Amino acid sequence: MRTTVVGWVCALPIELAAAQEMLDEEHDRPDYQALPEDTLYTFGCISQHNVVIACLPAGQIGTSIAAVMATRMTATFTSIRFVLMDGRGRRRSAYART
Repeated sequence: MRTTVVGWVCALPIELAAAQEMLDEEHDRPDYQALPEDTLYTFGCISQHNVVIACLPAGQIGTSIAAVMATRMTATFTSIRFVLMDGRGRRRSAYART
């Protein structure tokens, strides 16, 4: 496998499926020393960029768990240059309209 440079975190399983379909090529699971976690990763490439894709754990949403996932991913795969977060953006207005 070429050097992995892009991490991709998906919020929902359906978004993970879409991300996997965007891969030009899927790679076999490389040997790596993972942190004690149960995250399943998908490996592949888009154009000349290697990609590692993971999904947030079922039932866990929000920026905190996404940050934890990105941190775990970059700790496990130290060659990652940046991590993208895919998912539905949801923001509540600080001011209610009456």
